[in-house]
Amino acid sequence: MRLVWAGILAIASAGTAWAQQPAAPEAPLEVTLNEAIQRALQVQPAMVSARGDRSSAGASKRSAFGSYLPSLIVSASADHRNNTGVSSSTGRPIPEQSYTGTLNTSLELFDGFRRFANVKSASATVDAADAGVVNQHFQTTLQTKQLFYTAIANDALVSVADAQVKRAQQQLQISVEKLHAGSATRSDSLRSIVEYGNARIALLQARASQATAQAELGRQIGVDGPVRAVFDSTLPAVPDTAELRRAVLSTSPAVEQAEAQARSARAQVWSARSQYWPSLTVSYRNSRQGSSDPSFPIFSTYPETIQWSFGLSWTLFNGFTREAGNTNASVARDLAVARAADTRRMITAQLTQQLAALSTSSEQIGIARENMAAATEDLRVQNERYRVGAATILDLLTSQAALTQAQVNVVQTQFNYLIARAQLEATVGRTL
Repeated sequence: MRLVWAGILAIASAGTAWAQQPAAPEAPLEVTLNEAIQRALQVQPAMVSARGDRSSAGASKRSAFGSYLPSLIVSASADHRNNTGVSSSTGRPIPEQSYTGTLNTSLELFDGFRRFANVKSASATVDAADAGVVNQHFQTTLQTKQLFYTAIANDALVSVADAQVKRAQQQLQISVEKLHAGSATRSDSLRSIVEYGNARIALLQARASQATAQAELGRQIGVDGPVRAVFDSTLPAVPDTAELRRAVLSTSPAVEQAEAQARSARAQVWSARSQYWPSLTVSYRNSRQGSSDPSFPIFSTYPETIQWSFGLSWTLFNGFTREAGNTNASVARDLAVARAADTRRMITAQLTQQLAALSTSSEQIGIARENMAAATEDLRVQNERYRVGAATILDLLTSQAALTQAQVNVVQTQFNYLIARAQLEATVGRTL
């Protein structure tokens, strides 16, 4: 029996020393939620891509407007020969050197309304890109909040597991004392050892999950290493959702992006149909050439040749290439319109789901806190009853497990509430 007591006391003392060991050699970087979001918005590839798409769309829009302006080309050349000859056309000697300067400009007067359609398409593409940046902003914010809240939840679960280890250690000490006094059986001590070992395993698992969550948060915000989330102890209040259903279709960036893409696809159909119209262009050419060295102003002393040209082009048949282009543009338009309609329905469905999740999680927080308070009091009563021999070790273990689960439920319900709120913000496209 003495050997049993000695073994139990050795396990308890070893567990105390183990629990006091530091979990990490160095403290990780600490960030608040706003800091994490700002860092993520700067480094996430999806945000970089969205901003790049917006810049490209703006350049395409400028190019579409620029097609209304005439093209302008200036060229100059200098020729030098080591011997002179005679021109076969004029019979005059060819000079050893000659200089040429040319100015060319052209303008398309009529293009079957192609440029007009391209401008409308480019403008709609810019609107879609702007909405895409806003949408990606909230999606990146949502991802960052999920990882941030996951890190917070894992920190809390480590605290819960640590408290479980301390309770199990205290219970083990009590069972050893009662066994020494002869008021408890050896089974009580063995069950306490098992409970203490399980609590230590749960703490190890919680610390591993904590390290994983901190590493994922670090990656999200562009930090090469783990990051600890620092969260305000006060949960944000439940937002007023009365106007969300009415305003969601007008504020959701996903809906705005899909509808802008549909407008762009409609304009592309008109651009494809412009191939059935003729094209009318006008061009101007001014050329100067001479053999003397040029002086300032350049080429002003050379004889000038001016040429105006008007051109009309009308493709009557090109092997059904125009028809294929029109068909492809019409198919793309129909698909874009269908996607826009489906996006509106999807946002409406998501809003219903997320409002229900937000309401449910908010109610669950209050219930979980009440359960934790009741489980804490129940464990206190069972501890006293076990000390005086009015309760069994099974009663005490059941109360301890109930308290641990109640603490986990509080953490989980708060996490669910925060995630539901973040998802709702990402759907409506504004901070609640």
